[in-house]
Amino acid sequence: MITVELLLKGRSPMSPEQLHRIHELTADWQMLSDLSFADLILWVPLRKDSKSWPTGHVAVAHIRPTTAATVFTHDVIGEEISWGTRGRIDAALSNGEIVRDSEPEQVGDLMIKEETIPVTWDGQVIAVISRHRNADLMRSPSRLELNYREIANNLYRMVAEGTFPYPDAIAVFDPLPRVGDGLVRLDVNGVISYASPNARSAFSRLGWGKELESFSLGEIAESLGTPRKDAHEEGMRSTLSGKALRRVECENSGGTLDLLVMPLIQSGDRIGAIVLLHNITELRRRDKELVTKDATIREIHHRVKNNLQTVSALLRLQSRRIEDEGARTALEEAVRRIASIALVHETLSTSLEETVGFDEVLDHLVTNAMELSPRMSEIKIQRIGAAGTLEPRIATPLALVVTELIHNALEHGLARRGNFLNIEIERNDEKCSIAIIDDGEGLPASFEVSASANLGLQIVRTLTENELQGTLSLEQRNPGTRASVTFPL
Repeated sequence: MITVELLLKGRSPMSPEQLHRIHELTADWQMLSDLSFADLILWVPLRKDSKSWPTGHVAVAHIRPTTAATVFTHDVIGEEISWGTRGRIDAALSNGEIVRDSEPEQVGDLMIKEETIPVTWDGQVIAVISRHRNADLMRSPSRLELNYREIANNLYRMVAEGTFPYPDAIAVFDPLPRVGDGLVRLDVNGVISYASPNARSAFSRLGWGKELESFSLGEIAESLGTPRKDAHEEGMRSTLSGKALRRVECENSGGTLDLLVMPLIQSGDRIGAIVLLHNITELRRRDKELVTKDATIREIHHRVKNNLQTVSALLRLQSRRIEDEGARTALEEAVRRIASIALVHETLSTSLEETVGFDEVLDHLVTNAMELSPRMSEIKIQRIGAAGTLEPRIATPLALVVTELIHNALEHGLARRGNFLNIEIERNDEKCSIAIIDDGEGLPASFEVSASANLGLQIVRTLTENELQGTLSLEQRNPGTRASVTFPL
């Protein structure tokens, strides 16, 4: 993609602030093109330095209207013209004034009327907009077309005076409503002087049964909209008065309108305002559905966690009634495994995201495991690296895998000797590896993971291979053991 910076490199010395102004203008000028039913081309003067006289102009941007047919079938971006070949563009740059009322010229099969508007920034003309319209379509304009053109002329005058685009308007203009979605024109008192057919239809859906013109837009919105609960928030009448750049939503049971208020300025004085509106009823309905869905999912995770805790409590009660030591130990291990799964659901029940912050889960798993170890005060534990966020389908089996590996290290490796347990995590875009390292007694000489009868290791192996699609590795250290699980992301 050819950028403005590439087009101007070595051709025109523009400051970062001037380039930023160019980008601000081209970000908002679809509205200018639609209001004037015209193609717009942005020309930047060609010169060696800021003090040199221009040798010509280069087209750095081109926008076509959505309200009329384009007059250019070819792309003009990158086209250069010499000084003197396009007098109106030269005049707008030299004089800093809009050049209009020119005679139409034949371009292909069309008679095209061209006007030029200087783009002023910080008191200096930095570029020129050429506006190209089909002269035949201007002979008998409708009331809508007349209002659109008058508004366009007001905005072009603001471009020439340096007051449009509005400063710091990026957040307000994102996204910019389309002119065709609905437009309201306000006088200096905030009273509606014109409303497009789509604007009238939008307010009718909200329950307004009269004509819009001659009514205050703020009063209409206040009468239709849901009362505001925040007493400190600016009222509808003030927001929609047209005195300042504002964006507000008007909502009731009939729907929701997004209203963008843009004041019109001439020679430093406010002469009125325009309001672009967009019916966002369906969008807000979907937003509410998503919020409800997210809340429902979090509530499900919360209930699963509660149910798992209930199961754990029942198993603990049962274990207290069993005299057989082996059976009691088996139940206690089941309680520990259920608790690790419940921890993942607890994290999901409080998270606003659909992912699990696994480092927080891991810290809880370590704490719970250490509390069950008789050598808790003697063992130092350290976590190196971070797992970050993981999908629930990975986090749930991984929590159980890590629980078993930590428990094995504490119960077997560090039962009688050793004093450190390290958890080392390595993650990149493709895979993640978690290793549990201890300096305990180590593995038996003839140990084989596949032949081990240890239930915990069988669970780890099964979950790693089937659920995580990963690999399990147990390595003898001197002293101790390194157990690691690696899985793709």
